[in-house]
Amino acid sequence: MLRAREGDSAVTGVVDPGEGLHAIVLAAGSSSRFGSAKQLVRVAGRPLLHTAVARAAEVAGTAVMVVLGARAAELTPLLTHSQSSVVINRDWREGMASSIRAGVARLPASCTAVLLMLVDQAAVTAEDLKRLVSAWRRQPEYIAAARYGTTTGVPAIFPRSTFPDLQLLRGDVGARALLQRNPDRVMRVPMASAAIDIDTPEDLLKLGFER
Repeated sequence: MLRAREGDSAVTGVVDPGEGLHAIVLAAGSSSRFGSAKQLVRVAGRPLLHTAVARAAEVAGTAVMVVLGARAAELTPLLTHSQSSVVINRDWREGMASSIRAGVARLPASCTAVLLMLVDQAAVTAEDLKRLVSAWRRQPEYIAAARYGTTTGVPAIFPRSTFPDLQLLRGDVGARALLQRNPDRVMRVPMASAAIDIDTPEDLLKLGFER
């Protein structure tokens, strides 16, 4: 049953209380450069939001949380039949850091690590995420992050010891700032697919799709 709580963010659904890895899909942006809700754009026949949640579930089971903000009323119904929980970030205009804080604040005490994903990294596959999880399980106290080109970024798995630092993030920098501050604590997993995100209609052409 869906439910909402009052406060800086509203929550629907129930976060899986099981131990281990949880996933947060960051999907709160306004898609200003795209011109419409890119979370609804269909790639390979499915909305990006559905695809991201399904891939997260491949590695985190029912322990998947989706952070919405702009157009939340329009997007929430898409997740009605999903086992994921939904957090509404009322501070989404601040940038990605506010969504990370909103999601991390709702993780249960039993959570040992969190996978942060972007809804618009449409080329990232479940196999990519499984490789990331495998790297993290080998050294669970380290951050496991995608490496593409000269960039280290999300998708990335952060152990519980980093949660306080994630809660201190501000602005639109996302988690990359934390990765840059702790280079010796990061395992870099090659993931060329993570270089592609859908910010504009032209970006769809990189995947061979049209708007």
